[in-house]
Amino acid sequence: MKPARIIHPALTLVRTGLVLAVLVIGLGAWTRLVDAGLGCPDWPGCYGHLIVPTTESQLARATELFPDHTVDASKGWPEMIHRYAATALGLVILLLAIQAWRCRHIADYPQKLSHILLGLVILQGMFGMWTVTLKLWPQVVTLHLLGGMTTLSLLYILHLRLDRLYQRLADNYGWSEMRFENLLQEHNSKEWFLLWKLRHWSVMALAVLAVQIALGGWTSANYAAFACPDFPQCQGQWMPDINIEQGFNLNQRVGPDYLGGQLDGAARTAIHYTHRVGALVTFILVGGLALYMMRRPLSLSLQHRALMLFVALVFQVFLGIANVLLFFPLTLAVMHNLGAAFLLLSLCNLLWYLYALHPPLPFGGVIHHA
Repeated sequence: MKPARIIHPALTLVRTGLVLAVLVIGLGAWTRLVDAGLGCPDWPGCYGHLIVPTTESQLARATELFPDHTVDASKGWPEMIHRYAATALGLVILLLAIQAWRCRHIADYPQKLSHILLGLVILQGMFGMWTVTLKLWPQVVTLHLLGGMTTLSLLYILHLRLDRLYQRLADNYGWSEMRFENLLQEHNSKEWFLLWKLRHWSVMALAVLAVQIALGGWTSANYAAFACPDFPQCQGQWMPDINIEQGFNLNQRVGPDYLGGQLDGAARTAIHYTHRVGALVTFILVGGLALYMMRRPLSLSLQHRALMLFVALVFQVFLGIANVLLFFPLTLAVMHNLGAAFLLLSLCNLLWYLYALHPPLPFGGVIHHA
């Protein structure tokens, strides 16, 4: 069997995984926003069942097992649907790891990345369990969100690498290589140096975006979204009363039920206000990168990626402002989470392309491997 035909199932799997990962992120946001994070007090089942108990016998059994909880199907189903989708994603990533082992003889097959994804999704399953058993402890909820975004990003990088490898090994090998060479030839010697510098700018932008996503997760986990009900000011002030020390206390004790949050108003305001400041920094850094690239005489491939990044950034800022002004309607709030994922993927796409071009280093050095 030709190597390209062996890789094709992996491409199908990774594309399925991407769809599922986006779905899981959206369902996770929906679950948090409808306060269904503890809709099922146990894990991996729901009141001792694989589905939300609805019959009289199931409800009686649930009451026997959890006498301090009342079954609420409207809270249980969002949580269980999220778990079903996450389980399906885990199975797809397991199949990707198995496929990587089958393709171990193919040079340049991303085996390590496939295995890292498997380890990450197992860790995500543990975070999902701890989210319930630790009663929505904000530290775990935030790490669970970051793990989901990381899983999506690595799946996307895996897709890019598999697609490039498939094109190289397919029957149209010569056309694929010529297409990639033509992309390289679109850059002159002066722009090679610029591309090398853009790598560093893009890595910095990715780091800032990761921090901003973490701040968004911390805002959601501590139920601080409503702390600033107006825009651009917060509580009618440019500098409201905030408590940074309490708002970012990472030593919150395990034990209390964190549904609805445990922090006071000044602490929640500090979290929300910091998230807004982070959004401004992200907009300046990421937006500056995209606009700078669009104004330079770079290849169309790079300019298109820069345009996609800028559109994703503006759309995400629009969603953030609209959520505040419209008092966080469920649909817009879920879209804000998905918008963060789209922005992250747009930046990952640009970064992957910049590193795939193998630009020479300044002062005569050469990068041999992306």
